[in-house]
Amino acid sequence: MSTVSHHSHSPLPHGPRPHSNLVAHGGEDRVDLLLIDDDPSDVFLVEEMLAESGLEIGLAVADGLPAARRLLNRRTQCIIVDLSASGDRDPVEGLREVLAISGHAAVIVLTGFDDARLDARLGVRAVAAGAADYLVKQEVDGPLLARAIRYAIERKRAEETERRLVEARILGRENARLERGLLPVPLIDDPGLRHHTRYRPGRRRALLGGDFYDTVQTEGGAVHLMIGDVCGHGPDEAALGVQLRMAWRTLVLAGHTGEQLFGTLDTVLGHERRSEEIFTTLCMMTIAPSLRTARMHLAGHPAPLLFRESEVVALPEYAHGPALGLVQGAEWPTTEIDLGESWSLMLYTDGLIEGRVGEGPARLGTDGLVALAREARGRGAAGRGLIDALVAEVEELNGDALTDDLAVLLLSRDPARSS
Repeated sequence: MSTVSHHSHSPLPHGPRPHSNLVAHGGEDRVDLLLIDDDPSDVFLVEEMLAESGLEIGLAVADGLPAARRLLNRRTQCIIVDLSASGDRDPVEGLREVLAISGHAAVIVLTGFDDARLDARLGVRAVAAGAADYLVKQEVDGPLLARAIRYAIERKRAEETERRLVEARILGRENARLERGLLPVPLIDDPGLRHHTRYRPGRRRALLGGDFYDTVQTEGGAVHLMIGDVCGHGPDEAALGVQLRMAWRTLVLAGHTGEQLFGTLDTVLGHERRSEEIFTTLCMMTIAPSLRTARMHLAGHPAPLLFRESEVVALPEYAHGPALGLVQGAEWPTTEIDLGESWSLMLYTDGLIEGRVGEGPARLGTDGLVALAREARGRGAAGRGLIDALVAEVEELNGDALTDDLAVLLLSRDPARSS
């Protein structure tokens, strides 16, 4: 890096030039600039002003838009473009092309038209099109150019910050609406029932994934539980999960249950999914009004765990049907379950059992989850504490946070608290 004290007035070669360093006395933090200008004498003039600007400059020079595309990079903070050599073409059209490739860099127009009225009109149009500033070469010196560059960069940063804040607010509102649909408040009247959930999407920084669940107690005392998993991890899958959950709750409150309900959800999925490759696994439990027996339907989904006193078992999966969206006219048979007097049912998505165990390719699986649940129950874990303990142990075995969406629903009955 050297201090620029003078320049030769020999013509500069055309074509892109790599970054050169111009260090002026009283230097501040380095500013990376891209100058777009095809006139060697004008390039020399700008370099002279930059040398007197008081800024530490990393300068790249391009003689046109193709060269600018090659030289522009993530370090570029500001682009200075000369519009005075546009010929018969509208200069603002050239500016728009520069703005289209500018990305995070601020854009300053530096021109040398002789007509003051033309300059004024063009300046207004340039700023309206998106330029941070409009300067006339004959009216600019080094300090003025330095100030324009600093202000342009700070304005661009402020605009980017505001844009991100607006996007974050919009995303927050959208996620809040989705969350209200995807993570509903259970409709339970019996004080002897305790309802706990855990939900976490697999995508980084996402609030929602493709897993969904719901619990509804209908007139007469029957309790309906459901948990599902839309294949995939994006916002489309999350939205589809919301639609399926709302359809399920509506159908349950209208009196539909069992295989008929599954068939209707299969039809809803077929209409709402964005492609025919999208499918959904589902587990549904319908607990009788006595709260001692239940009917289970599985659509390609892992069976729940049943906790009774010191016993922890995975419910049988021998009676199950395919995932929704895979087989037209499919059937989903019923499995009768004896719950007993005091019990807990834990429904979960496969994100809880597909984590790795150790360094090898082995997965936790249902048997591994049952073993972990027995150990947790042996330590006295219950309710939300049981769910949190299981998730923590699964992640510890996996060696990192789980990458798949995860949802857990735990419904427990304490007869002593029943009305």
